[in-house]
Amino acid sequence: MLEDKFSEFVRIVKKLRIECPWDREQTHDSIKANTLEEAYEVVESIDNKDYDELKKELGDLFLHVLFHSQIAEENNKFTLEDVIDSINEKLIRRHPHVFGDASVTDADNVKTNWEHIKLTEGRTSVLEGVPIKMPSLSRAFRLQEKAAKVGFDWEKKEDVWKKVIEEIEEMHESEKNETQEELEQEVGDVFFALVNYARFLKINPEDALRLTNEKFIKRFTYVEKKVTETGRKIHESNLTEMDKYWEESKETIK
Repeated sequence: MLEDKFSEFVRIVKKLRIECPWDREQTHDSIKANTLEEAYEVVESIDNKDYDELKKELGDLFLHVLFHSQIAEENNKFTLEDVIDSINEKLIRRHPHVFGDASVTDADNVKTNWEHIKLTEGRTSVLEGVPIKMPSLSRAFRLQEKAAKVGFDWEKKEDVWKKVIEEIEEMHESEKNETQEELEQEVGDVFFALVNYARFLKINPEDALRLTNEKFIKRFTYVEKKVTETGRKIHESNLTEMDKYWEESKETIK
């Protein structure tokens, strides 16, 4: 039974906090980086379509939920039951079209209602709730998405692209007579505009760049391997040779 397995999981975590010297010493702060790492490993297993690994990584992430909850209970902050009650109440409250009398037409309508409901919960801005620690590309995407849900958005994709070009030109011009700080802001504007255009293409920029990073790693590793096969180190090569191997890598690494 699922209930029995869950109860056993909770019992194991509680026992670890009592009997394991390492587990007993941990705090929210000491394991928060590990919690984030586990979330990234979940994403990586999804990207790799490795479902056996995904099963394991979800277990690791689940462990952190229980572990943080146990630490909080020991410090009289909240309990695991409080965590479950909170998410249950939120899901019901933010899905009135499922648990109430509201009606929706499509998924976009659901997202719009979701943002409106958040404002009734005490938030003063639709932009609240996007974590500062979130990767900047993802954060830009979510900020734009939230603003769009209340109508603050471009009407045409073509105009968004014009804005991208405009920001690139401004960045290029700023190289001539602006300070490094001002140039940094212009580069940021370019990224923000590109994120916006990606949103109109229904592409998550964080996912896109992560995949491109992995592709770069695979292709450059191929270059290193080919140079090594000649008996030399990568720093003993030159751009012409490396570029030749790079072009070769494109044939097999897409």
